[in-house]
Amino acid sequence: MTMTRPTVGPLIFFTIAVVLGAYFAFAAVQGHFGILQRAQIEAEIDAKRAERDDLRAQVDRMANLTHRLSDDYLDLDLLDQQARDVLGEMRSDEIVIR
Repeated sequence: MTMTRPTVGPLIFFTIAVVLGAYFAFAAVQGHFGILQRAQIEAEIDAKRAERDDLRAQVDRMANLTHRLSDDYLDLDLLDQQARDVLGEMRSDEIVIR
C-alpha cells in the first residue's frame, strides 16, 4: 500500500483564487469607483441639478422684474408695489393688516 501525499498546490491555488475574487468583489461594491460610491455621486448630481434649476428660476424671475421696470417697458403696478415696499408708504384709502 503506497501512501500518496495530498498535493498542496491546488489547495494554495484555490485559496489564492478565492481571496482575489473576494477582494475584487469587495472593491467593486465598496471601493473608490464602486457601486455605492457611484450611487452617492449620482445622488449629489441630482441635488446639484435641482439647486441649479431653482437658481435658474430665480434668475428668470429677476430678469422678468428687471424687464418690467426698464425704460422700454414700464409696468406701473409693479412700480407702485416696489415704491410702496421701499418707501413703506400707503394711500389714504388703504387699510393695513398685520
